[in-house]
Amino acid sequence: MKHILTVAAIAATAIIPVPSACLAADIQSPSGTISLNAEVIDGKPTYSVDFKGKAVILPSTLGLQLADGPDMTDGFVLTSVETSHFDETWHPVWGENASIRNNYNELLLHLDQPEHYRKMDLRFRVYDDGVGLRYEFPQNGVLTYFIIKEELTRFAMTGDHTAWWIAGDYDTQEYDYTECRLSEIRSKMSEAISSNASQTQFSPTGVQTSLQMKTDDGIYINLHEAALVDYSCMHLELDDSNLVFTSWLTPDAQGNKGHQQVPCHSPWRTIMITDNACDILASNLILNLNEPCAYEDTSWIKPVKYVGVWWEMIGGGKQWSYTHDLPSVKLDKLDYSTTKPHGLHPANNENVKRYIDFAAEHGFDQVLVEGWNVGWEDWFGHSKDYVFDFQTPYPDFDIDMLNEYAKQKGVKIMMHHETSASIRNYERHMHDAYALMQKYGYNSVKSGYVGNMLPRGEHHYGQWLNNHYLYAVTEAAKYHIMVNAHEAVRPTGLCRTYPNLIGNESARGTEYEAFAGNKPSHTTVLPFTRLQGGPMDYTPGIFELDMKKVNPESQGHVNSTLARQLALYVTMYSPLQMAADVPEVYNRFLDAFQFIKDVPVDWQESRYLEAEPGQYIVAARKDKASDNWFIGCTAGENGHESQISLDFLDKNRKYEATIYADAPDAHYIHNQQAYVISKKKVDAKTRLKMKAAPGGGYAISVKPIN
Repeated sequence: MKHILTVAAIAATAIIPVPSACLAADIQSPSGTISLNAEVIDGKPTYSVDFKGKAVILPSTLGLQLADGPDMTDGFVLTSVETSHFDETWHPVWGENASIRNNYNELLLHLDQPEHYRKMDLRFRVYDDGVGLRYEFPQNGVLTYFIIKEELTRFAMTGDHTAWWIAGDYDTQEYDYTECRLSEIRSKMSEAISSNASQTQFSPTGVQTSLQMKTDDGIYINLHEAALVDYSCMHLELDDSNLVFTSWLTPDAQGNKGHQQVPCHSPWRTIMITDNACDILASNLILNLNEPCAYEDTSWIKPVKYVGVWWEMIGGGKQWSYTHDLPSVKLDKLDYSTTKPHGLHPANNENVKRYIDFAAEHGFDQVLVEGWNVGWEDWFGHSKDYVFDFQTPYPDFDIDMLNEYAKQKGVKIMMHHETSASIRNYERHMHDAYALMQKYGYNSVKSGYVGNMLPRGEHHYGQWLNNHYLYAVTEAAKYHIMVNAHEAVRPTGLCRTYPNLIGNESARGTEYEAFAGNKPSHTTVLPFTRLQGGPMDYTPGIFELDMKKVNPESQGHVNSTLARQLALYVTMYSPLQMAADVPEVYNRFLDAFQFIKDVPVDWQESRYLEAEPGQYIVAARKDKASDNWFIGCTAGENGHESQISLDFLDKNRKYEATIYADAPDAHYIHNQQAYVISKKKVDAKTRLKMKAAPGGGYAISVKPIN
């Protein structure tokens, strides 16, 4: 069992009664780098955080407004304090590292609200790389059921920091990131919103987490949440007059922010703090604040490298649907006996066999097939029960034959469930759909939640939907199925507890390159933001970067060089990686395609060598199954020059490095496919001088030769 814990030390908890004159408590991280002060000021719970003696979070109040009773924001008395220390090493089922240390000091404040006979606890965990805090509601007060009107967790900034942010939308994260000062967010919000069709943002100054910031004196601050369970997703509303963020929860259809029953607790509110950008990327704070693995047997959970029937539709203009004509309706099912295919349906037997052959030839695990099931002719935004049943294939998709064909080739087919955001319909069919997958040996599903939510008025990031996403994952586990959920809530580290949650989208991925293009800096920001909570199914590996050659009607442009597409398999960590382009394109670039074939999806060790949000990321990772290392660099519009030390290599061994680099004249706009491949003998003393073009990058495989 890969998730066995090795507990190094757990100090005994100390319970400290608080004299009536004492209203404060302090705690430091294990190394003393970060210190936290918590106190009750005029009845209001308040905290502040310092990093290396400098204020990072100024005194900030905590509390909740209730829709069905007096607020829990003031009138509190601190009755007792508990402190403890915890230190363990645990081993994830998959991940960036084979082992993770979870080492923190904890402060627990017990609060009474005497006027209303209610109790509330505040729990703080202080790590060397940040802080987690949450609200807890014990069962020893008069509070039983309550409705949250708003959570008022505040984060008071010390200055007008630079921030990388997206708009506070309740239903999508598919935005390009904006880089600006906090004081400029209001003025730039309209421009940011116009880059996306959805406009359900809550406030002119509201942003989503994970929010990355940098102070003028070089301190990196990241605000997010961990262990989002039975609660609404948190956004941040900025009071730009005094630079204070306040939590803002996603509402339900009635406008309420959450329905709770004690005993219960909120998710963790997280604050990462460091003076080295690489440490933000290397942090395990979010994972550590989640519960250990919930499954006894995890042998069925396997990282996946896949190809699939997808980019033909996204980039090539082909169709998910079998026909342009709406089939006649007989009873509650769609009947295709009187319709004819339109000839643009890639999810057909011969084409899927072509992908299976390609996957088998090049060592890929699975083949995703989108558009295999009936209902795509009339699916978006409808609540008809017959839109998708997740079991009935189109006439040109022989599920029995294709599964047998794939099995003979040593390849699995990856299931696709587009729910069309009709949640009750999906839950109605879910168990039959999972049973079908189990029957045919499908062990992973890509699910989607495109469109406005049904029931109407609910949002993608509200409590009701968050409970559904987790329900889908835990029910899938009963069938030994892994889940890759697109358009679902952004991850908050739940993959530690439920490691069959093998991927998410929840951000603007490669598909937007086919629509309008992502900024070249996009992939230098995502690891600081979206990837903090868990891996992303970004779908890299596009080699035909001029979208006009893919589809003459396309308005998109892939703002990347080919070499950077290789690097993304290293810099954008995920145990689920797609080679997203089509086989005929890869066959034209088999020398570069070799890196995608070689690069693993599960790692023994990861190191971030260089990083600056919006500019560049250089990462090195060691394969869990061998002594091979892989290095990747993704760069923004300015490119990047590196001096890479290979001192992480075994000092007693020699290696051969295969370097996939931008050509000297490569550029993300006008010379995207210009790359050079070279080989070099290296060891632990080697320093490599590398250059990434504007919007470019490089990828290096390092394999021992003795």
